[in-house]
Amino acid sequence: MCSWCWAFKPIWQKVIVKLPNYINTKYLLGGLAPDTDEPMPEKTREHIKENWKRIQNVVPETEFNFDFWHSNEPKRSTYIACRAVISSRIQHSKFETTMIKGIQHAYYLEAQNPSNENVLIGVAENIGLNVKRFKEDLNSTKVNNSLKNEIELSRMLPINGFPSLVLSKDNELIQIGINYLDDNYIINQIIT
Repeated sequence: MCSWCWAFKPIWQKVIVKLPNYINTKYLLGGLAPDTDEPMPEKTREHIKENWKRIQNVVPETEFNFDFWHSNEPKRSTYIACRAVISSRIQHSKFETTMIKGIQHAYYLEAQNPSNENVLIGVAENIGLNVKRFKEDLNSTKVNNSLKNEIELSRMLPINGFPSLVLSKDNELIQIGINYLDDNYIINQIIT
């Protein structure tokens, strides 16, 4: 999961409301860290904790539950959360953003481990997915291939990290600058 994406969520929601109807949005998953059962190295844990603090300095209203680091065995494994988003999207497009929000809430506020399949199944149940189908899709070849395709596409786009916004206009891909505090900064780039 992307901590900066979590910090960007409030501004992004303001941007979406202000977008003209002729602009469509599409979410693309970047993958970040492949599946592993190995515990996250201590150095990486400290780096992420410091990143959370840095985010709170830049975007003060961003909340993190630091209990996560004491109550879990963190893993550097985000592909499963990405597959959960794709699995929810398969059931209906409306579940895509609901799953993203559910995973973020579980991770950043409730200190639940998003690399734990049972946490993701719990989110699926909470948002009203067909849990049996979700479980079948989560580790399926179809969903794995979809994730690989999205990762490959994200690597071809003019982006340097996440979150990123790319506008497709007149067969051109234009990177949109991110601002975590000013939605108009983003809107002005998109509609001008």
